[in-house]
Amino acid sequence: MNKPMQQDSVEGIYKIYLDAIEDRLKQAVNRANTFGDTRLHDMLAYHMGWKITHRTPEVRGKRIRPLLLLLSCSAAGGDWVHALPGATAVELVHNFSLIHDDIEDHSPLRRGRKTVWKKWGIPQAINAGDAMFALAHLEVIDLSITVNATIGLQAVEILQSTCFHLTHGQYLDLSYESHHDLTVDDYWPMVEGKTAALISASTQLGALAALRDKHLSEIYRQFGHLVGLAFQIQDDLLGIWGNSSLTGKSSQSDLVTGKITLPVLFGLSREGEFSDRWSQGPITPTELPQIMRLLELEGAKSYSQNQATRLLNEALSTLEQAKPIGIAGEALRMLASSLVGRQT
Repeated sequence: MNKPMQQDSVEGIYKIYLDAIEDRLKQAVNRANTFGDTRLHDMLAYHMGWKITHRTPEVRGKRIRPLLLLLSCSAAGGDWVHALPGATAVELVHNFSLIHDDIEDHSPLRRGRKTVWKKWGIPQAINAGDAMFALAHLEVIDLSITVNATIGLQAVEILQSTCFHLTHGQYLDLSYESHHDLTVDDYWPMVEGKTAALISASTQLGALAALRDKHLSEIYRQFGHLVGLAFQIQDDLLGIWGNSSLTGKSSQSDLVTGKITLPVLFGLSREGEFSDRWSQGPITPTELPQIMRLLELEGAKSYSQNQATRLLNEALSTLEQAKPIGIAGEALRMLASSLVGRQT
């Protein structure tokens, strides 16, 4: 692959990287046609947003994780083209987790459209997720070719460990639904796994592909970890106070589904009216305005927003220790900042 001419603006570098990510993702998913049957490929392509039946904003998703990986590689002084297999791998792992999470959460919508399980049934959706998982690992192995064999092996180990951490985070998320004595402290191990693990792996793999030393890769990993935590808190805020027409998710609030999020745990810790109502059983859609207002009055919304801002500031401070260079460094700072306060 020939490296496109580098742009001298953040917008330019975003476009170059995102176009390259999309091309590589399509090549990776095309492997699903290996056995002469296109139906599995069609399911994966639908989920990835390439088979669009109606106009929906951002139906493909934002490709945040692979973008973070390529930006980290460039900001660390590496050649981003060499890191493309890693970028594809983390995005495929992310989408594998989304397909399975939608099944486990009984979510009918993803990015404004029917989820894979809703469209093809649970058994075939499991197959689609498993295929995405396998394709991710076939991709990351290619770092042995684009970088070197040592980096490729390290990348495989990082991705496998990340998948295990990701699964544990989802396990905690599901198990918390039956617990009635949770605190804010219980929140962090869950989101470290289900969200921060893959984002931190993305920034770590980017620095690794730049052939930087272990210390610098660890700084990038920690930067991604903090960004991931802040990102999940913002997701929690949108799950309660977000506009479903913008997020593309089900109109059911996380409060109705009983999801354990940071605002909920903070509200429970106040042992006030919200906590009393939560303990009485599921919240109905008609109660939502009142319950949302209770959470705001008890400080859950402002507490969560402050935590997200604190973590973002820590992330940016950590990134400066790595001395990111060039337009990629600027773009990395801007992307991290944009993830907190977003509306979708």
